[in-house]
Amino acid sequence: MKIGVIGGGAAGFFAAIHASGQGREVTLFEKSPKLLSKVKVSGGGRCNVTHRPMEISKLVKNYPRGEKFLKRVFPKFKSEDTVNWFESRGVALKVEEDGRMFPVSDSSQSIIEALLKEAQKLNISIRKSCGVKSIIPDKNQFKLDTDSGIFIVDKLIIATGGHPKIDSYSFLKNLNHSILDPIPSLFTFNTPKESLRELMGLSVVDGIVKIEGTKMTYRGPVLVTHWGVSGPAVLKLSAFGAQWLKDKNYLATALINWNGAYGEEEYSAHLKNYTLAHPNRKVESNSLFEIPSRLWEHFCERSGIETGQLYGTLLRKQINKLVQCLFCYNLNVEGKTTFKEEFVTAGGIALNEVNPETLESNHHPNLYFAGEVLNIDGITGGFNFQAAWSTGFLAGISSSK
Repeated sequence: MKIGVIGGGAAGFFAAIHASGQGREVTLFEKSPKLLSKVKVSGGGRCNVTHRPMEISKLVKNYPRGEKFLKRVFPKFKSEDTVNWFESRGVALKVEEDGRMFPVSDSSQSIIEALLKEAQKLNISIRKSCGVKSIIPDKNQFKLDTDSGIFIVDKLIIATGGHPKIDSYSFLKNLNHSILDPIPSLFTFNTPKESLRELMGLSVVDGIVKIEGTKMTYRGPVLVTHWGVSGPAVLKLSAFGAQWLKDKNYLATALINWNGAYGEEEYSAHLKNYTLAHPNRKVESNSLFEIPSRLWEHFCERSGIETGQLYGTLLRKQINKLVQCLFCYNLNVEGKTTFKEEFVTAGGIALNEVNPETLESNHHPNLYFAGEVLNIDGITGGFNFQAAWSTGFLAGISSSK
């Protein structure tokens, strides 16, 4: 039996590996000259392989699109299975404080080598610089028109990843599958007119970011950059708000609470108590609430607090403005920045046209999908890779039967 896999990324390799064996002849097609390029650059070159294992009911909540679908996929290959698979092949993994898992080596090359070694052991034929121009279903087989000629396969797994433009899915047009327009997910908020950008490099560990006029909110680290705000809280919020933000042309108001441990009343009460206890301390040079000093100085300026002003001389109006900065800092968002190497897209093959028990197409027997080509995307933290390993595994073993 000949099995073709289109796509040399995480999902494609995992699918090819699990489709192999038992006399199966597997060929992997990759249009670029490089393999596993997204694996290489992810996590700053460290590769965020997966997230700390958790119950499936909690795991699926980290996917803005694909939650119900993955609820049926993950029982067959979950985070624990990913950890066991790599560790049994000599790649020790570690858990960081926020739950992200990386190779102990802190190098994505460890993951790449494990996958390449396994593919070589299973005699998988890998064809680089071999893009697939069209797929023609032919009786019970598939005819692939590629840059290296025509190939006929009995079963086919498509794992070409996400694409920023709908045109990139044109090679699938003969398959009659519905393809949802790709939209960016996981991006930073650009705030070109905001003075906060002058504090680039500054971060807080426990902020809460909301989008005004919606129920969308996320808690976590917030980073100020030269283009606006980023960090896990913003990236995760962008994933859940991807469609809403696109519809608004990426024009919105972000509201930031710079320390999630405090609410508006707690900020106010704490400030008033501190003012009574330390009336002769200078406001600007005595930052509270674990706020970085540069950010605190920025808040003082916005609140009309003068250089050298003492806590004991603060007016009610100044305290109220300071609380507003701490609890509900307004930022005008005008645009986004995506990471070209690590872009994640929402959109792709409609999930209602794929069987979540096998990842087989509802339109064509022996055709399977895996990875981000499906309308599945996760927030930052190893969740996109976990979806790639799980769907790759399931598509691979299903095709080999």
